[in-house]
Amino acid sequence: MFYHIFYPLHDTISGMNLFRYITFRSAGAAITALLIGFFVGPYIIKFLRSRQIKEDIRSDGPKTHLVKAGTPTMGGLIILCAVIIPTLLWARLDNLYIGVILLATAWMGFVGFIDDYLKAIKRKKKGLVARYKLAGQILLGLIIGIIILSFPDAFGLNFSQHVTETTVPFFKNLLINLGILYVPMIVIVVTATSNGVNLTDGLDGLAIGIVGIIAAAFALICYVSGHIQFSDYLNIIYLDSCGELTVFCAALMGASLGFLWFNAHPAEIFMGDTGSLALGGALGTLAILIKKELLLIIIGGIFVLEALSVIIQTGYFKYTRKKFGEGRRVFKMAPMHHHFEQLGWHENKVVVRFWILQILLVLISLTTFKIR
Repeated sequence: MFYHIFYPLHDTISGMNLFRYITFRSAGAAITALLIGFFVGPYIIKFLRSRQIKEDIRSDGPKTHLVKAGTPTMGGLIILCAVIIPTLLWARLDNLYIGVILLATAWMGFVGFIDDYLKAIKRKKKGLVARYKLAGQILLGLIIGIIILSFPDAFGLNFSQHVTETTVPFFKNLLINLGILYVPMIVIVVTATSNGVNLTDGLDGLAIGIVGIIAAAFALICYVSGHIQFSDYLNIIYLDSCGELTVFCAALMGASLGFLWFNAHPAEIFMGDTGSLALGGALGTLAILIKKELLLIIIGGIFVLEALSVIIQTGYFKYTRKKFGEGRRVFKMAPMHHHFEQLGWHENKVVVRFWILQILLVLISLTTFKIR
C-alpha cells in the first residue's frame, strides 16, 4: 500500500524513492510486524483468558506439561495480524506472488481457527475432523496449482518458462519438469509442510523460533532469486517479480520474534492450529513460488524429522501389535521433541538445540547455491 501511495511522489519528493527498494520495504515490514506483535499480543492474551479459551493438555503427554493447563491458545491470531497487516502495508499489492502467499496464509489460518474454535470454545476434544482439515489443505494446493497454471505470465516471463519445473539442490542447471504431477506435488508440499509445523508445535517457542529462522533464510533466497545479477552469479532461476516475497518473509520473521516474546518458556500463550497451519502453509507456498520445493526438505528438515518420528512410531506400534500382540515403540514418545524430554532434557534445552540444528540446516541449504 505504501509503495502505491508514496512512490508515485518520488518525482517531486526525492525521499519517496526509498519505497522503490525491496530492502527498505522489507525492513519496514519486519519492524512493523514486530511492533504489531508487541502491541496486539497483550490484548489478545487478555481477551482469550477472559473467555477461558485455553489449551487442554494431553494426559498421555509428558507429565511436566500438566502445569501448562489453562494457558490461552489461538495465539495464531497475533501471528496472522503481524504477518498480513505489514505485508499489505509494505508490499506491492499488484504483485501476484504477494496475492498467492497471502491467500495461502489466510486460508490455512482460517482452517486452523476452525479447529481451535471447536476444541477450545465448543469443547470438542478432537476439534475439526481430520478429513475436513485435510480437505482444506488439499483444496488450497489445488487452488494454488490452478492459479499458477492459469496465469503463469502474471508471475513474470521467467516464471512462465519454468512453470511446472522445480530445481534440484546440489546440481547445477538441473531442473525437473513435473508435467501433470506438478499440481499433486503442490498439494503434497502444502499439506506436508502445514502438518509438519503443526506437529512441531509442542514446546514453548520451538515451532515459532524455527519458523523465524527459516523466514530469514527464505527472505534471502527470494531476494537473490528476484535479482537478475545475483541469480545469474549463483546460477539459479531468475524470477523477475519474486523479490517482492522478501517483504512477506521479513514480516514473517518480525511476527515470529514478536510472538516468541510471549511464547518463550514459560509460555503466556500457544499459537494453536490457527498459527501452526498458517505458518506451515505459508512456508510450503513460498517454496513452491520460488521453485525450491526440494530444498524445503533440507531447510525444513526439523519439520520432516518430527513428522517422520510420528509416522515411524505409529507404523511400528501397529505392526508389532499385529505381529506380537503387543505394540512396541521406537521412540520414548512422539513427536521427536518429546522423546528428548523423556530422556531427561529440560524443555529449554530441547528448544535451543533444535534452533541450533535449524540454523545448521539453513546454512547447508544456502551452500547448495554454490556447491553444485
